[in-house]
Amino acid sequence: MNTSCYPYRLVLALLLLVGLQACKKPESTEKQAGAPLAIAEIEQEIKNYISLKTQENGGFFPVKDENHDLKMKLVRVHTEYLSNLGPESHFACVDLVDEKGDVYDVDFFMEGSPGTMEITATSVHKLNGKPFYSWKQNKDKTWYKMPLEQADNSLLGVLEGKDSFEFYYTVTLPTLTESAEIWIPMALTDEFQEVTILEKKVLANAKLLKDQANRNEVLYMTLGPENSGQTISISYTVDRKEKGPYVASLPDASIYLQGNKLMPIGGRFEDIAKEALGEKIKDSHLIQARRLYDYIIETMRYMKFGDFGRGDSNYACDSKTGNCSEFHSYFISLARSVGIPARFAIGASIPSDRNEGGMDGYHCWAEFYADGKWWPVDISEANKYTALATYYFGRHPANRIEFTRGRDLELNPGPSAGPINFLVYPYLEVNGKEVKAPTTFTFQRKS
Repeated sequence: MNTSCYPYRLVLALLLLVGLQACKKPESTEKQAGAPLAIAEIEQEIKNYISLKTQENGGFFPVKDENHDLKMKLVRVHTEYLSNLGPESHFACVDLVDEKGDVYDVDFFMEGSPGTMEITATSVHKLNGKPFYSWKQNKDKTWYKMPLEQADNSLLGVLEGKDSFEFYYTVTLPTLTESAEIWIPMALTDEFQEVTILEKKVLANAKLLKDQANRNEVLYMTLGPENSGQTISISYTVDRKEKGPYVASLPDASIYLQGNKLMPIGGRFEDIAKEALGEKIKDSHLIQARRLYDYIIETMRYMKFGDFGRGDSNYACDSKTGNCSEFHSYFISLARSVGIPARFAIGASIPSDRNEGGMDGYHCWAEFYADGKWWPVDISEANKYTALATYYFGRHPANRIEFTRGRDLELNPGPSAGPINFLVYPYLEVNGKEVKAPTTFTFQRKS
C-alpha cells in the first residue's frame, strides 16, 4: 500500500492503528470543509451497503482480501470506532460472522456522501478477537501490513483447540442428626466434551435420575446420621474441545422463551432490552444478542457482594453487580423478553496457567439461538477481560467442564422445597431445607 493508492488523510489515519493491535477510531488530520457526517449516518451507510451486497449474494455478504474469501453475516457495527477521516472520507469497523460461526473484524474505508458512498478498501483485521497484522511505515513514508504472531490468551484463562484432564468432584457430608437426601450432578458426554468416569464412591442406595427437559443426569441418595462425615467422590477423565456456534433445530419455546423463578421475562426486562436495542430491534437476533451482550458488559461490574451467586436477574438489574450467575441470568431475561431463545449452563473452568490443583468454585455461562445455531457466550469473563470480548461472543474455551443445563430443575424424586435453582454443587436437603455440603473441585491435566 502507498500514498498514491489512498488519500493522504487516510494514510495519516492508519498511523493511529499502529501498535494498538485492535480496531481503533481514526481521527481527521485536516480541518473539514463542511459539516462531518453524524456517526449514525456512517453506521447506516455501512449497514445499507452490507444489506445490499447480502441480497445480491444469496443471503451472505462476501468479504475478500489478499488472504480471505468469505461468506458472512453482520453481527454489529462498532459505533465507537466509526469516524470521519475528512470531507467525504470515512472509516467503519464491523464484526461479521462466517458460515462456521467464526467472528471476523473487518475494516472498511469509504468515500462519498450519503446515498452515493462507495467502499474503497476492505481489510480483514481479526479472527475471534486476534489480529492478523498491524500497520508499519517504511522509510519512504509508504505503509505496509506486518503479520503478527497469534496472541496467546492462556494467561487470560483461555485454552483454544483442545484440552484433556482428570476432574475430581469430592463432597464431605456434614453432621446429620436425622434423615436427609442429596442430589449430585453428573458430567455427560456431548458434542464438545467426552467424559468417562474413572472412579465413583457413592452410597449403595445411589440412584440415577434423568432431567429430560434439560438432558441432565443426577445422582440421588438418601442419608442418615450414620453417614455424617463421609465423603462422596466422582472422578472423571475429560477430553474437551473449544466450543463455537453449532447447528441445532429450532428450540422449544416453552422452555427457552419462558421465564424462571429467578430469571423472569417481560415487564422491566422487556423495557430495558428494547431501550438497549433501540433501532436494532428491527435487526436479526444475532445482531440483537450482540447488543444485549455489550449492554451488560457496559453496565455491570463483576463483584461478589451482597446477595450474589443465585442467578437472580432482579438482583443483577438493581445492583448492576454479581458473579457469573447474575451476568448470564440477566442476559437470558433480556434476550427471552425480546424473543431470543436462551439458556443457562454451569460447570467449572480449569486453570490455564497450571496443570494440577484446585479451582475457585463453579463457573457458569449462557447460549442463545440465532440463525439456526446455538451461540455460546461468557459475559462475565468478557467483562473481566475486555480484550477477549469478541472471543467470548460465540466461543467457550476448551479448558472447562459442563455439568448441567437449565434452571428450576425438576427431578423425581425431587426436593420438597421445589425445583432446584441450578445444580453444580450438591443439593442436600434436611427436613425440607437446603444444607451446605462442603465440596471441592480439583484437576490433573493430562500430558
